[in-house]
Amino acid sequence: MAAMLEISDLVVDIRSGRSTVRAVDGISLTLDPGRTLGLVGESGCGKSTTGLAVLGLLPAGGKVTRGSIRIGGNEIVGLREAEARAIRGRTVGVVFQDPMTALNPTQRIGAQVAEPLLIHGMANRSAAMKQAIDLLGEVGLSRPAAQAERFPHELSGGMRQRVMIALALICGPKLLVADEPTTALDVTTQDQILTLFDSLQQSRDMSILLITHDMGVVAGHTDEVAVMYAGRLAELAATHRLFGGYRHRYTEALLESIPTLDTPRGQRLATIAGLPPNLGGQLAPCRFAPRCAHAEQVCFDMEPQWSEQDEHGYACHLPRRTDADLMTESAGAPS
Repeated sequence: MAAMLEISDLVVDIRSGRSTVRAVDGISLTLDPGRTLGLVGESGCGKSTTGLAVLGLLPAGGKVTRGSIRIGGNEIVGLREAEARAIRGRTVGVVFQDPMTALNPTQRIGAQVAEPLLIHGMANRSAAMKQAIDLLGEVGLSRPAAQAERFPHELSGGMRQRVMIALALICGPKLLVADEPTTALDVTTQDQILTLFDSLQQSRDMSILLITHDMGVVAGHTDEVAVMYAGRLAELAATHRLFGGYRHRYTEALLESIPTLDTPRGQRLATIAGLPPNLGGQLAPCRFAPRCAHAEQVCFDMEPQWSEQDEHGYACHLPRRTDADLMTESAGAPS
């Protein structure tokens, strides 16, 4: 079965004034039909730029300078804007981070959700509105016909995000790019939205690229996790494998910064020292080395190579030892 999304050696440069920043530097990812891939990292690591490249919505000055992006087996890099526009909505849907700025404040909800059907010539106005109302109900809005007559400012944050999901799904895309879809929501609403994604994926047999900075979000809602740092992939594995035996020191640092149920009250949370590097400046061979508590000289002298074992890939000179490593070392030690 062909992959729904296949990204190969993708490089994205963004030119601003006289300088050029390499926001994405040679990443490769595969997302199979009906699966969810979590793309995780801090702000500025390149994850949202990757999502925008998939959508053909790179900012001014942004350009794919190397690599391939195939959706359903079809190459999208190099498409003219009219061709890319035909794919957005019908083949690929998108849920943005802040629905208040993504939705038109002067247009009623129902009209906004129905509009993609009209743009793509998939329904007339009355049929499009009926489908929009039905979908508003499917994404969990009570009294959807009444909600369709309201404006975005009249809805709560969680309701607006449900509208954004309906807007992304109205044309029946097989790939959904969700860019930080729960960041502005409280914990309870966040869980409701993530559960809704799970339900819609199963009922519609969609593939989802879930972009987030929160490792907790991907833990129970993805099949595979890709960890990005400074434009590159740090680690890639099935979700259960990554959480059960993460190797990269950046992944370790992200997980250690998450509070757990047994974290003592009043204990300061672990943090990652420093800030992500300026991608337009001088970068260490291991880009995480300046912030890594385990870094040694080799990390500043040589670029770490990608290693892969049992479909678990990572690029780290001094990877975290897993329980399996310790058991192997123990078995090989002299008695």
